[in-house]
Amino acid sequence: VQLQASGGGLVQAGGSLRLSCAASGDIFSINAVGWYRQVPGKERELVAGINSVAERNYLDSVKGRFTISRDNAKNTWYLQMNSLKPEDTGVYYCNAVIFQIGRSAVETLWGQGTLVTVSS
Repeated sequence: VQLQASGGGLVQAGGSLRLSCAASGDIFSINAVGWYRQVPGKERELVAGINSVAERNYLDSVKGRFTISRDNAKNTWYLQMNSLKPEDTGVYYCNAVIFQIGRSAVETLWGQGTLVTVSS
């Protein structure tokens, strides 16, 4: 199973971006999915998560500006980012808790990361 993240880029403060993450491979089920952010010198932090029953949680600093959603039929989830600020800059990684066909336990997998740069 692979996760492919896309949608990053350069945007001015106040602008919007939409990140996508698509899972492919021998997937039996996808449980919780999320988006993390990492900046140099800091640990990777959870920006937004959504579980299998669509319960969402957000980093306090993005509440009201970011929205996480998922399309279970497409094994894809999204992060809509509005009113972007320079402090939102970072590499965004998607992750998912996935039950792969032929495996005996769930695994946490990561995408390759996509860079978001917000200019002031």
